[in-house]
Amino acid sequence: MLEDLDKPITSLDPSSHCENVSLKPINGLSHVVGEKRSALLTLTIPQLLKRTTSRYSSREAVVFTDTKIRWTYSELDRQTDDLAAGLLSLGLKKGDRFGIWSPNRIEWIAIQYASAKIGLILVNINPAYRLSELEYALNKSGCKAVLIASQFKSSNYVEMMQTLLPELNSMRPGDLHASKVPSLRTVIRMGGEHTAGMLTY
Repeated sequence: MLEDLDKPITSLDPSSHCENVSLKPINGLSHVVGEKRSALLTLTIPQLLKRTTSRYSSREAVVFTDTKIRWTYSELDRQTDDLAAGLLSLGLKKGDRFGIWSPNRIEWIAIQYASAKIGLILVNINPAYRLSELEYALNKSGCKAVLIASQFKSSNYVEMMQTLLPELNSMRPGDLHASKVPSLRTVIRMGGEHTAGMLTY
């Protein structure tokens, strides 16, 4: 049986604060109801980022210590605006599925906000997926574009993508026509290297 839990309520807005709320099971079920005093926000994710940026533009929003990247809210907003413009220039539009196959990286955060700003549906592909699972996920979701890390642990994502999509070697980046994943038009890779048929982030 669940014991009483004390959980702080948090949000993107660093000024928000709330007393700890005691959450208890209802009728012995594993179900709890959070605090109800504050109304749910009706803002979209991009609207909330803009509001937070206008209030706390110089405060740090993103810190990746391993790559020594630190973005303020203002930098996060600007970086994701630029990325959103780049995605639009590829012909992506509201409602398109955009896949991301990557562990936790700065690009992951950027694409999450950029896709929300232009109405793309972000498809999160499990970083542990093998080739058959990747093919299934891309086809099931109907991804039009995908952003991939170069590798993660023992998985070389670039090589796996080249195996799944041999057409990459002979196609212009952004104009892919692959037999195994017919919806996919664009593969974008992270890192500074260039790979045939792929755009570089």
